Amino acid sequence: MTKISASDVAKLRKKTGAGMMNCKKALTEADGNYDKAQEIIREKGQSIADKRADRETSEGAVIAKTTDDHKTGVIICLNSETDFVAKNDDFVSFAHKIADLALGKKPENIDKLKTLELDGKPLADQIKNMSGITGEKIELGYYDIIQGEYVVPYIHMNNKIGTLVSTNVETDPDVVKNVAMQVAAMSPVAIDKDEVPQDVIDREMEIGRQQAKNEGKPEQIIDKIATGKVGKFIKENTLLNQPFTQNNKITVKEYLQQENKSLTVTNFKRWSLS
Repeated sequence: MTKISASDVAKLRKKTGAGMMNCKKALTEADGNYDKAQEIIREKGQSIADKRADRETSEGAVIAKTTDDHKTGVIICLNSETDFVAKNDDFVSFAHKIADLALGKKPENIDKLKTLELDGKPLADQIKNMSGITGEKIELGYYDIIQGEYVVPYIHMNNKIGTLVSTNVETDPDVVKNVAMQVAAMSPVAIDKDEVPQDVIDREMEIGRQQAKNEGKPEQIIDKIATGKVGKFIKENTLLNQPFTQNNKITVKEYLQQENKSLTVTNFKRWSLS
């Protein structure tokens, strides 16, 4: 029987990210063959991924970050089955590596991101390997990217919510971060009223009509009441028109204009596990 040294185990762990005991078992099964042991670990990850394919991955880590010049930002969400795994340092570190890969390569969608190589292997294979390490179904559940004149990230609640906000000009990063925190807390549907999708307006109009009917309002004023409710919805759910969470006497638009009269938001992204 081949003697498995601690250095061999450490080398395999560094290469694969698998636990010490899993590495030792793989090397023992492979009779000390390093390449075969890597394959065994990979196959274990695939096996676990296949067996747990129907499991729900409602936990995970949301990572938002930008390039050093703040011109590009990405959000990714690496999902797991349990919060125990999601809080593991190795899992969170892996999620950060995925975000760094996305920042470096700037793929246009999640499918292309999965094909990129991370540490010499396609990301999709590395995610399966993580399933082998954790014993849970692991999947990349979300990815998005924005580019702008100035992009700032924000991560909230131990990686449970991530946001990105871009502005039309470079400005104080703390100002933009405060707006990114607003996005995390208030989950706006659009930047301004003109960007609210028509289907959302139609839906809110219908809800307003039904509420007015349920309240017994006269037929001739139902549309007027519904229109008023839609206006209130737009004010509460468009970023620039929302009351600023840190000073509800002003709107987010007014907060930005206090910093720079021409300063505005050009894009935002938000992803939440809840």
